[in-house]
Amino acid sequence: MALSPMMTGVILLGSLRSQLRKSDLPIVPRLSNIPLQMNFIAEQFQGKWYVVGVAGNAFTSEEQGRFKMYTTAYDLQKDNSYIVTSTILRDNLCDRFVRTFVQKDRPGQFTLGNLKSYGLQDYFIRVVKTDYNNYAVVYFKKTVNNVDYFKITLYGRRDNLQPELKKDFTNFVKSLGLTDENIVFPVKINKCIYEA
Repeated sequence: MALSPMMTGVILLGSLRSQLRKSDLPIVPRLSNIPLQMNFIAEQFQGKWYVVGVAGNAFTSEEQGRFKMYTTAYDLQKDNSYIVTSTILRDNLCDRFVRTFVQKDRPGQFTLGNLKSYGLQDYFIRVVKTDYNNYAVVYFKKTVNNVDYFKITLYGRRDNLQPELKKDFTNFVKSLGLTDENIVFPVKINKCIYEA
């Protein structure tokens, strides 16, 4: 069955929009530009972290003020993987989702366990920097439908961090080609994030 010229135009326009969205994303930085925490200590990294800042090639400043703070807890397993539980406020309920981060190549680097069940082609995690007691910066990269997305998360052991840590985070993500438009500091909320 032949397509009408109008239907062909609609299909081409949809394809063009899809390609434009892909090309509008900031380029994913080379892994060599992403530091790895030296002498990563898995036991000290485990525990609860508040998501204090996020930046990435799919984030926009339009989300500022609407993006709610959430928590992520890392539970170290005997094989040096983590069971990772995030608690997010969704539809006025506390929603939890659990993943497994499996150590990959070097301490402080991980991949997502059971990758295919999430519909992903690739998922990579690297702990960039942490002092274990106050803050951590973690890099995430995923590939979906041959498109690469990356984000950098600023974690805090408390729901608030010193301004200089937020400034260091901002400077780091800008060094990777992101702008203020790609950085979001989630709104602190009283629901869900203080639960165990």
